Parts: sequence; C-alpha cells; structure tokens
Amino acid sequence: MDRSNQTSPMVQFILLGLSAHPKLEKTFFVLILLMYLVILLGNGVLILVTILDSRLHTPMYFFLGNLSFLDICYTTSSVPLVLDGFLTPRKTISFSGCAIQMFLSFAMGATECVLLGMMAFDRYVAICNPLRYPTVMRKAAYVPMAASSWLAGGANSLVQISLAVQLPFCGDNVINHFSCEILAVLKLACADISINVISMVVSNVIFLGVPVLFIFISYVFIIATILRIPSTEGRKKAFSTCSAHLTVVLVFYGTILFMYGKPKSKDPLGADKQDLADKLTSLFYGMVTPMLNPIIYSLRNKDVKAAVRNLVRQKHLTE
Repeated sequence: MDRSNQTSPMVQFILLGLSAHPKLEKTFFVLILLMYLVILLGNGVLILVTILDSRLHTPMYFFLGNLSFLDICYTTSSVPLVLDGFLTPRKTISFSGCAIQMFLSFAMGATECVLLGMMAFDRYVAICNPLRYPTVMRKAAYVPMAASSWLAGGANSLVQISLAVQLPFCGDNVINHFSCEILAVLKLACADISINVISMVVSNVIFLGVPVLFIFISYVFIIATILRIPSTEGRKKAFSTCSAHLTVVLVFYGTILFMYGKPKSKDPLGADKQDLADKLTSLFYGMVTPMLNPIIYSLRNKDVKAAVRNLVRQKHLTE
C-alpha cells in the first residue's frame, strides 16, 4: 500500500454531519443549542447548590455534583463542534483535534458508568446498613471512590484512543458523523482493526456490564430491605432516597439499549434514512441523559428543591 496516502497528524478529517440534508441544519442547530444551554444551566445549578448548601455536604450529593460536572464535560467535548458544523459549509477537524475529542467523550462515558455504580453502593449502604453508613461512607472513602471513577474512565479512554491513533488512515478521510465518534473513525483505517475491536469489547464488558450487574444486585438488596419495612410511610421515605438515582440509571442504560438494540433496516432504498436516523439517535443520546439528570434530581428530591429555592431567595435578597 502506498504510504504517501496515509493520514498524518497534519491531515484533517471531514465531518459529514447533515451535509446531505442542508435544510435540517438550522433547525437542529437551534434545537441542539437550546438543549446544550439547558444542560449547562441545570447541571451548573446542581453543582452550585451542592457546594453552597451545607445540608447537601453528604456522599450522595458529592457524587451528584461529580455527575453534573461530568455531564457538562461530556457534552462540551462534542456539542460545540457539532454546532459549528451546522453553520460551516466544509466541516473539518484536525487529526490531533479528533483524537482529543474522542478521548474526552470516551473518558466521560466510561466514568459515568462507574460513577453510577458508586452511587448505587452509596444507596445500598444508606438503606440496608443505615447504622454503619456514617462509618462506611465517610469522606476518606467517598472522595477516593469518586476519584477512582474518573481515573478508571480516563485510563480506559487513553488505551482505546492510543490504539486508534496508531492506525494508518489512507484515502477516504470522510467521517460519516457529527463529530469524531470512535467507531466511525475506525472504519476509515486501512489496516486490521481486530485488536481495537477486541479491546473495545473488553472495555464494554468492564465499564458497561460490570456496573450494570453491580447496580442490579444493589437494588435487589435495596428493594428487599424496603419491602421489609412495616409502615407504608417508612417504605415511601426509604424508596424516595434512591428513586432519583434509579430513574437516572434507567434513562442512561435505556437510551444505550435503544441506540444499539434497535433493528437495522434491510431495505436498501431506506439506507440513507437509516443512516440519518442512526446519526441523530447517537447525537441525541449524548444530550438527553445530561439534560434529564438535573431535572430528575430536582423534581424527585426535596433537599435539592429546598436548596435551589434558598439559592434563588438569597439572590433576590442581594439584588
């Protein structure tokens, strides 16, 4: 193979985005921008109240603050690029820029999986072993737990992206996506990607399968404990402490199952529509969960609602 055609770090990738559907670009620009602003506002407020309100200085809200910061980082790693692509006739990104964007997106996704598992453990201890909760979930425990989630996600992403950037890219440098999605980039490689595929499968088992199993087992014990509570009021109070986290988990993994589990169209005439639907589904998957997380925790959590009201009241008093 002629190595002169291979991609070097100086070569740019072309992002197709909605190039084949220019009439949709302005509509989706406004829609994605509004969703992004809601994500920044909602998660920003959650981070602010968990820092400023002393009543929220607990392990659960520390994890929630991390989750909100993660959601902001995750969307910011790709959404500005997507928005720019909607307004730019020729959508390009450098090799290094593509690698950085893939690293951030992959790291944030893996970190969120681990962090949701850590939050499930926190709820398990709080409900199943409430007397031991202050000892087990002390600051010396929950801070390293959150830090290890970030380190694990970053290390996993570093491995995946290091393998991807070592591949030779030649000929077609067009990415059929809105951003540098790793699977779309791997399709452009002119070399065997078996190692990359195996590595990603192992990664998915560790960072998707293991946390799901851990969360499932945790909630089996949580539900069993709640059902043993004699009073109806006690059961409602216990369930309310974990309902927001359970809802976030269902939304997060539900969107993943929808995105990767939906059947592919076998109609060749509908290939373009299927391709557009797949790209839009992937785009909105990365937006829906970060947008809903602060809404879920605000609607289903009295402490957060009270903290937000206090923050608004204090702002009015200072004006």
